[in-house]
Amino acid sequence: MKKVIKTEDAWREQLDDAQFQVCRMRGTERPFTGEYYTNTVPGVYHCVACDTPLFDTETQFDAGCGWPSYYAPIAEELINEVEDRSHGMQRTEVTCACCDSHLGHVFPDGPPPTGLRYCINSVCLRLEPRS
Repeated sequence: MKKVIKTEDAWREQLDDAQFQVCRMRGTERPFTGEYYTNTVPGVYHCVACDTPLFDTETQFDAGCGWPSYYAPIAEELINEVEDRSHGMQRTEVTCACCDSHLGHVFPDGPPPTGLRYCINSVCLRLEPRS
């Protein structure tokens, strides 16, 4: 996998304000507002910043948390997990392994078969529907 490295100015030109705020500044979108929170269209979610395929809709489930949730990425090497102690919490941040964009967090309270819940911001994703 080729690493995508750009200046912050280049990311600002490529991404809209909401995408930049979440992907590059490690923000979050409000719960229950994201485009893919209740998606029912089958397909593959790609990183909005670098187009890396990250999650398949077959692993998406309704966690009731307000963000699209998945029990596994397409492949473990496509994402990085980073310790996050911001906001007085201890969490595991999920970033795109290709461009280091912030995607969301992963929690150990998901369904089988992994028991994980990848809680991902819709604004970080682009759905490529299955044909």
